[in-house]
Amino acid sequence: MSKPLEGIKIIDFTHVQAGPACTQLLAWFGADVIKVERPGSGDVTRNQLRDIPDADALYFTMLNSNKRSLTLDTKTQEGKDVLEKLVRESDVLVENFGPGALDRMGFSWERLNELNPKLIMASVKGFSDGHHYDDLKVYENVAQCAGGAASTTGFWDGPPTVSAAALGDSNTGMHLAIGILTAIIGRGQTGRGQKVAVSMQDSVINLCRVKLRDQQRLDRIGYLEEYPQYPHGEFSDVVPRGGNAGGGGQPGWVLKCKGWETDPNAYIYFTIQGHAWEPICRALGKPEWIEDPNYATPQARQPHIFEIFATIEAWLADKTKYEAVDILRKFDIPCAPVLSMKEIANDPSLRASGTIVEVPHKERGTYLTVGSPIKFSGLKPEITGSPLLGEHTDEILSELGYSKDQIASLHSSRSV
Repeated sequence: MSKPLEGIKIIDFTHVQAGPACTQLLAWFGADVIKVERPGSGDVTRNQLRDIPDADALYFTMLNSNKRSLTLDTKTQEGKDVLEKLVRESDVLVENFGPGALDRMGFSWERLNELNPKLIMASVKGFSDGHHYDDLKVYENVAQCAGGAASTTGFWDGPPTVSAAALGDSNTGMHLAIGILTAIIGRGQTGRGQKVAVSMQDSVINLCRVKLRDQQRLDRIGYLEEYPQYPHGEFSDVVPRGGNAGGGGQPGWVLKCKGWETDPNAYIYFTIQGHAWEPICRALGKPEWIEDPNYATPQARQPHIFEIFATIEAWLADKTKYEAVDILRKFDIPCAPVLSMKEIANDPSLRASGTIVEVPHKERGTYLTVGSPIKFSGLKPEITGSPLLGEHTDEILSELGYSKDQIASLHSSRSV
């Protein structure tokens, strides 16, 4: 099966998570992603949080599937020459170096554009160019805080809370992938490449747009009726933390199920939507609530919302989370079990869909990783293991026109 991005060659100068998540996605869809790494060490995540001594860590393997690894010392002239050849033959260069690193390497945007006018240079940044924090080093949780996510996450009587989901890193990588694909389409129209940049702060803000919506509503009317603080609590002048509230106008909460005393994930998320109120009442055995003026409308229910949740939790007391969802879904009630990562890893539906896959690795043996979250009717991405450090160096140099003697010379000079 041919893949849509076959023929697209990408120089992957990224490390850790945001950039590698971007280039891995493009590799899944057929791009030839050449991960350029420092000889002898490579991406720092190869040895971070190792579970097997001397083998690539899962942190690396789960972000670098389907790629080829080229070791290259760009501090040597020989290394620079290799990179120059690679730039001339590539479509995209992706980087997440600190500001000015490529310039100091001798590969400024102007130089790259001179070598290959069709090249697209894509960059991950902490903050956008010109931002007053544009010199600040940014990691996942820094981005979540700077992007507004932490201030609106958690409970109202506790501190700001960061999410376990990679809102700053992988989310930024997904945004950058969209930017790269857009630039490739644009190049087909203009014949020229361009610079594409995505900042981690901007990517988090994009996912927090509903909270920016709420800030404007709060500024105008002074309260937010779908938050647990309404109607009895008080609102300040900033969007509050809402605990497990839905945040979209449909009250929801995490509720205990049978076994919660010993199982930290024996819970479901239960959402009360207006159109589902009658089925909810029937499922709970509370038909009298359907017409009761204290419960019949969302506005009437809000002052009693925690009483309603308490009633639902009492109904859940003798049901596992799976039993509860199996009952509630027959009534078309929005809900879901709180799944642990262990449950997700072993979920047969996720295995069957290719969302969770097992892949072989030359050092680790078989390991578990995520597959493509995007599903196509005419494409099923094949997920392959991540490359060993420098595994494809000789192969790539040969493709660039280097002879066996020249490749040997590059090895002896430690340029690769």
